[in-house]
Parts: sequence; structure tokens; C-alpha cells
Amino acid sequence: MSMEFKDYYAVLGVSKSASPEDIKKAFRSLARLYHPDVAPNKAVAEPRFKEINEANEVLSDPEKRRKYDELGANWDPSERQTVRNEQGFGNNAEEGAEFHFDGTGFSDFFEHFFGSRGTPYVKFRRTGECRAEDAPFPQRGQDVEGDILVTLDEVLHGSTRMINLRRVDARTRQTSSQTLRIKIPPGVRESQLIRLAGKGKEGIGGGDPGNLYLRVTFAKHPDFRVRGADLHYDLELAPWEAVLGATIHIQALGGTASIKIPAGTQAGQSFRLRGQGLPGHDGLRGGLYVKVSIQVPTHLTPEEKVRWEQLAAKSTFNPRKPL
Repeated sequence: MSMEFKDYYAVLGVSKSASPEDIKKAFRSLARLYHPDVAPNKAVAEPRFKEINEANEVLSDPEKRRKYDELGANWDPSERQTVRNEQGFGNNAEEGAEFHFDGTGFSDFFEHFFGSRGTPYVKFRRTGECRAEDAPFPQRGQDVEGDILVTLDEVLHGSTRMINLRRVDARTRQTSSQTLRIKIPPGVRESQLIRLAGKGKEGIGGGDPGNLYLRVTFAKHPDFRVRGADLHYDLELAPWEAVLGATIHIQALGGTASIKIPAGTQAGQSFRLRGQGLPGHDGLRGGLYVKVSIQVPTHLTPEEKVRWEQLAAKSTFNPRKPL
């Protein structure tokens, strides 16, 4: 089965020399366009959003980015197969079985090189290489582990996902597939394993099959950062909003929220909105922490410039102590 190389730089629209800040800006800009919560055509936006998340997952991580850059577009998947055979993964159909997932939010390319299966296939290796007819006693099949991309909306509400699991016999290259229903519970945690009993590798000599475990990875959100059950949000204010106070409406998770900004708010000041975070272990939602930054206009009309000059001439405010 061929595996398509993913050009993550092209996905984000950045050069290979892009700085971490460039990558962050590109991701946030694209994610805001294609996020399922805001995109007008969710069916079109969702796969694009997952592709953007996958690219960001690799390029925003220094170690993954280094590995990706070393891999390069001239990678040879046959070399990986050779390594697996040398390690003993191709001696019989079950030992060399390959697993491919569709519908988890990650491409096969990501899974093989950067996901839970990127080591390669160590998690699937069986101790003692024997065929079913040679097994002295039943042996349980090995567990299989993959990754699943979960949005914050799914963390909040839970969801049911359908994924396709394809098994490729390394010896005969025959493929079998099955569709699995995955239940993502509300409040699922980052790196949590979702277990599907009996969906791993087949047992030997009549042994029970192993289990399938999907490791949860949160889809990066263009606006929110996750800290446990809490969400963190950067709020940009105009100078007059910070000075005079204002009521700001933002798109929170699962709805809108209003933040009352008191007069004299300082840059870096934080506000907490109760119950606007993610579900915690107790079922209650965490908080939404809003951190203020003050943005200064860089382009002024002639009239605006006059008004700022008048304010500067009349204001008694001095942010520095007098000499």
C-alpha cells in the first residue's frame, strides 16, 4: 500500500526556513478560516482543518520538525519495510500485519512517522515468533495503538466517530477492513487511551485477540490554550477600552461570553470566567482565563493624529517617574 508524502510547509503556506512564530501565525490564520465552528461549509472545512492541525503538530514541535526535515520529500518507504523485516516483523502474516486507520484525523503518513506507531511497529511486536500451527498453547494477540485527533468541542460534548481499520498481511499483502464505532466521552483528557476490546492483533492457537487503543491528541484551537480543564485566551484591547472600561463579547467554547473590562485595566491583567472551560474529573467545567494585551494603532488618519496630539498635550499621565 503506497503512502503519500505530506508537505506540511505547503499545507501551512510557509517556507522551510519559517520561524516558530511564522508557523504559529500561519496556523492560527488558517485554523480560524477552516475551524468547523465558524466555517460556512463544515463538510469541506473539517478535513482541511485536520490537515492544518497535523501540519502544525509536526512543525511546531522542534523534535518532530527536525525528524521531518531529515526525512525529506525523497523518502523511500521501502527502506522502512526493510527495517521492519530485519527486526522480525515479516516472518508470518500476524507478525508482519500492518494497521492503517481512516477517520482518526491523522494521515497514514503521520501515524507511521510521528504517531504512536512511529517506532516502527514496536508496540505490535510479539515475543516468540511462531505460527499458529506451531503454538504449544494459545497466545493472546498483541495490542495495537494509534492516534485520534479530538476537537475541543468533542471534549466538551462528547461524540461518536466512525473509523475504518485496515489490516494488511505483510506476507501476502492481502487487505481486510472493518468499520469501528468510537465513542469519545465528554471530558476526555489529552493522551488518554480509548480502548476497543478485541480489535487488536489476532491471537495464535486459538488465543484471544488483543485490544485496539487510540491515544487522544487535542486538535489545536486558534484561540484557546488548554491547561487541564481550564482554557486560556488572549484578549486584545484598544487603549481607550483599557482606560475607560468596556464590555467585550467573545466566542467562547460552546457559545458566546461577555467580559466586563474595568476602567484602568493593565496589560497582562487576567480575568476568570467560571464554567467556561472543559469538563473536569468531577464533571464540572473549568474556567476560561482571559489575559489582556493592549494594541496601539499603527495607522492614523490626519484627524485621529490631531486628537492624539491634543490628548498628549492635556493629559497629566506619566508612565515614568519624574527625574
